[in-house]
Amino acid sequence: MKPLADIFSPDGPLASAIPGYVLRAQQLEMSQRILDALSRNSVLVAEAGTGTGKTFAYLVPALLSGGKVIVSTGTKTLQDQLFQKDLPMVRDALKVPVSLALLKGRGNYVCPYHLARAESEGLLKSLEETGHLRTIVRFARTTRTGDKGELSSVPEDSGAWALATSTRDNCLGQDCPNVKECFVLAARREALAADLVVVNHHLFFADVMLKDDGLGELLPACNAVIFDEAHQLPEVASLFFGESLSTSQVLELARDSRTESIAAGADFAALPDAARALEKAAKDFRLAFRDGRNAEGGRESGGGARYALPQLQSNPDFPKALAQLADELERFEQILTTQAERSEGLANCLERALELTARLKRWREPEATEMVRWAETFSQTVQINATPLSVADIFRRQMEGNPRAWIFTSATLAVGKDFGHYLGELGLDKAGLDKPGPDATSGWEGRAETGFWESPFDYANNALLYAPQGMPDPNSPYYNEAVVEATWPLIHASRGRAFVLCTSLKAMRRNHELLKEHFEKEKFDAPLLLQGESSKSELLERFRRLGNAVLVASQSFWEGVDVRGEALSLVILDKLPFAPPDDPVLSARIEHLKRQGKNAFMEYQLPRAVIAVKQGAGRLIRDEKDRGVLVICDPRMTGKDYGKRVWRSLPPFRRTREEAEAVAFFDRKAPLP
Repeated sequence: MKPLADIFSPDGPLASAIPGYVLRAQQLEMSQRILDALSRNSVLVAEAGTGTGKTFAYLVPALLSGGKVIVSTGTKTLQDQLFQKDLPMVRDALKVPVSLALLKGRGNYVCPYHLARAESEGLLKSLEETGHLRTIVRFARTTRTGDKGELSSVPEDSGAWALATSTRDNCLGQDCPNVKECFVLAARREALAADLVVVNHHLFFADVMLKDDGLGELLPACNAVIFDEAHQLPEVASLFFGESLSTSQVLELARDSRTESIAAGADFAALPDAARALEKAAKDFRLAFRDGRNAEGGRESGGGARYALPQLQSNPDFPKALAQLADELERFEQILTTQAERSEGLANCLERALELTARLKRWREPEATEMVRWAETFSQTVQINATPLSVADIFRRQMEGNPRAWIFTSATLAVGKDFGHYLGELGLDKAGLDKPGPDATSGWEGRAETGFWESPFDYANNALLYAPQGMPDPNSPYYNEAVVEATWPLIHASRGRAFVLCTSLKAMRRNHELLKEHFEKEKFDAPLLLQGESSKSELLERFRRLGNAVLVASQSFWEGVDVRGEALSLVILDKLPFAPPDDPVLSARIEHLKRQGKNAFMEYQLPRAVIAVKQGAGRLIRDEKDRGVLVICDPRMTGKDYGKRVWRSLPPFRRTREEAEAVAFFDRKAPLP
């Protein structure tokens, strides 16, 4: 194997094969650390600032390692980019005979069984979605993979996809009459045979660690797991190491049972009647929350309102509706038991009913004490959840046993250069993680190893951090007005080309209203976009194409967004992104830490906010030639002692509190002196 220094050199294989390739010392150092960790089966947590080139830094050693590697990314979009572009490009440059596979969750693949049912039964109500279903039918006849990402002509949120794909609940597995045509099983066979498999974090936890339908074979067979965008793992792990039940699952069970009973013989009227009663109980349970988006006591989130257990128990309608749902589920389960032998589909529905009944019983009568019970409402459904107070011990147990390397990398893992918070959240700060047999080689000697590489970009000359003076308390009723007044001169000076990133949907909508007034009053010639007007990908495409737009957005645009060049020259953060203290899971974790004698704010809330600020700030400078201003309006960054931990964790921006200096930045064509 060639030394990494030769591979990454200006006249090496990467430079020869990849247009615009530039050697970065940070990238080479990081790649060497990853190669060492792979060879020793050790655990490495690595932060690499924007522009380091961390993707190539881990792909090169992964492709050269000679073992089976799983690469897990934050989103399906990143999965596709890795599999379709980055991996083939690096593999071809290195000329290594490594087989690749892409694996997504089952909901991303057309299901021949459910597609045939949907086509024959005409369940869709709109003509548009009926047309979408016909398009999917044609696609299924010609596609090799069945991956719905290949069919851009059918919107991802079309109701046709729900009928054309399977879920973990309604998949018939090996009993399916269409098992030989199954795209999910074909993708899994390819993954088991491949040298390098690209998955995403949700699939990793749902299907690998929880061993769903045979994917438990994939993890034991691999020599290394590499997590990109690893800062997302604690949140994703909390989701999958907990339990949830939604009224949409109950409604889908009722719908599928009715459909299967018709196919198996419509001579048993009790089942459709019981399905209707179950549907009514599920809908009544949702109605027990009244207006979920604005209900008193629930907090606004990306979905709707969130309710802690005491709030649920104080709602007089909740216990009655929950008990009624439990009774109808048990009654439905009993009726299904008498019909399950009629078909594989009805047998599957019985298994789902048994699981939902058991899950609901565990929620009502919990055995585990270290779980937070809460609920979240959406426009059409409500979900009850049980979330672990900490995922550290659970995650460590998942990593124990077989000797393999674990690599965690992201642009935002440390507070300053301290990885203590992240290591603690995933249990990577404790001894005895890996306990292989006597003949195995393991580099694990206690805490995970860490590595920190700063961005190679010239922030001091090309970027400015501006903290406006005179900002009111963030809880002030007129705070949004103050944000817009403080940032309008910069939006005007930058001629648009801005992201206004907000910490809540309510603030996002209010800031958009206020900016719209300024745009109309001053006849400001720039498009004003709002998150939610269209899909995230469509909004980003419009923003790039327009070149001078202002986009007002919330959490989903704080990370995973890449706009290079002058189209984005100003990023405004309205507040430091502290999670609301009345969030059910956060408030329970705060109390848990306090009982342990810890400072929950300094050890948990602040580190999380710092990492989120780093993500938001990372939207600004994406390339060596990018220039721009980052505005953080929150006065706590300069007025509180802990604010230093925020700005000291950011790249080395030149800093100012003078509006004139921030406005003048946009008049300069050359770098700052």
